[in-house]
Amino acid sequence: MADELLAALRSLRSQLEHDLFPLAIGDVAADRRALKELRGQLDDYLLPRLAAIDAPLLAVVGGSTGAGKSTLVNSLVGTDVTVPGVLRPTTLAPTLVANPEDASWFTAAHVLPGLPRVTGVGSGEPGTLKIVETTSLPEGLALLDAPDIDSVVIANRELAAQLLAAADLWLFVTTASRYADEVPWGFLRIARERSTALGIILQRVPAEALDPVSKDLRRLLGANGLGGTPLFVIPELILPQENARLPETVVRPVKEWLADLSADAKARGEVVRQTLAGALDSLSVRVPVLADAADRQRLGIGELRGMAERSYDVGMSGFDEGMRDGSLLRGEVLARWQDFIGTGDLMRSLETRVGWLRDRIVAVITGRPAPDRQLRTALESGVESLIRATADGAAERAVESWLATPSGRDLLERAGVAAAGRLGRSSQGLAGQAATAVRDWQGYVLDLVRSEGAGKRSSARAASFGVNGLGLLLMLAVFASTGGLTGIEIGIAGGTSVLSQKLLEAVFGDQAVRTLTDRARADLRARVRSLLDGEEARFTALLEGLDTPDSGALRVAARAVQERKRELPA
Repeated sequence: MADELLAALRSLRSQLEHDLFPLAIGDVAADRRALKELRGQLDDYLLPRLAAIDAPLLAVVGGSTGAGKSTLVNSLVGTDVTVPGVLRPTTLAPTLVANPEDASWFTAAHVLPGLPRVTGVGSGEPGTLKIVETTSLPEGLALLDAPDIDSVVIANRELAAQLLAAADLWLFVTTASRYADEVPWGFLRIARERSTALGIILQRVPAEALDPVSKDLRRLLGANGLGGTPLFVIPELILPQENARLPETVVRPVKEWLADLSADAKARGEVVRQTLAGALDSLSVRVPVLADAADRQRLGIGELRGMAERSYDVGMSGFDEGMRDGSLLRGEVLARWQDFIGTGDLMRSLETRVGWLRDRIVAVITGRPAPDRQLRTALESGVESLIRATADGAAERAVESWLATPSGRDLLERAGVAAAGRLGRSSQGLAGQAATAVRDWQGYVLDLVRSEGAGKRSSARAASFGVNGLGLLLMLAVFASTGGLTGIEIGIAGGTSVLSQKLLEAVFGDQAVRTLTDRARADLRARVRSLLDGEEARFTALLEGLDTPDSGALRVAARAVQERKRELPA
């Protein structure tokens, strides 16, 4: 049955393998730290301990700077296995002391698999776990001298927390001058929350303070939900030298307590079960908190995606406005339009002389081919410029919206200054893509005209205008509004659109012209939308690898562990 619990734990661990917190959303530093701690406890303690419930008991000796942890370990073992000293930090690499009969369990890296093992004489290198074998320590129990929990070296503090999370039993060492410090009590409260088996050693207590300090520490333990925790008091002593061990009589109560645990399989099993059950219980709180934080990440990533989408949706709306506000019918297009149809009394004669105007255009197209090509080129250039301006504006909006959020700034900073700068404007290849899209659209418009002009009723008129001429008129009709123009430009641009509309109606009829115009406009919009989608993809590509897994699977895995916790071996 324990196999099912172990399988559930492994399933939970696999869910935690993902990068749940890729962006600066919420208190992401605390979230990442909690995730790292949970992964560590699963790897370093829960999985190996459940896989070998009868493995030797691991007691981690931890505490504040200068509390005398290394001296205590040497004194308990009866030989110098660690190097105490006055310089801080003293313990640069943790030392694990075990009986030779138990050493294979620890050298095989079942517990704390991420720390390389070191054996032999000398101190271990930082980041390693030194294994020392000695027959002076009874079978079934190992002691681990941990770095200071309040070390000035961040890596030491993190390692101390990792080692304590891997312990079956905490031996927490403090002194008469440090027992009320907040940092140790932070760790002790964690021990309470996780029901970790605990023993406290109060060292360096002056003779006159033995009673009041001991009573006050017991009071604090009770107030923090740790009443009944074994407490061992070691008086302040004058040692013959700096690294001397404590007298055997002073540490005998601690040695006997540990010896009883190691010798009594039932007592040892109770310690293991207490700590193991507490660690499993803590998952019911810790995992949902991580799942909630992962949900915030998913929402934040979705918000960034939505910002990019809205920026390009606004850009598309701007392009629509640019098609309708008449701005494309100014400047070069206006000049080429005048060359195309000529000037004078054409607009005043529009109502009565559509046929004459048609003949005039036919003459222009037949005798002077250059103006229609120039008009088509000018229109093509204008549409391309509008597309580029639209894409530039959308890119700038997207970058600005991302920079307005911590997660967006984080993402852009990780992309690099150069990449972020390129994202703030349209891509280098857009100009060529826009030119191709506009040319293809013009070809589509000519095909529309050619198809519509093939009808029996309109074929003669269509032939008299020519496909190119009608195609240009239909392209101009797509940009039919005059909003945004002033003065004489309104008259010219308005006349341009009205004239093209009337001429088309004379050939195809008003309903057919509306249909053709709508189809031409829709096709152009679709091509531009496709281009903008490609531009938007530059932003969403940065988010593709950040999608955190659905927290539902994480919650299910945590519930499965709780449901199978009753299978914990006695």
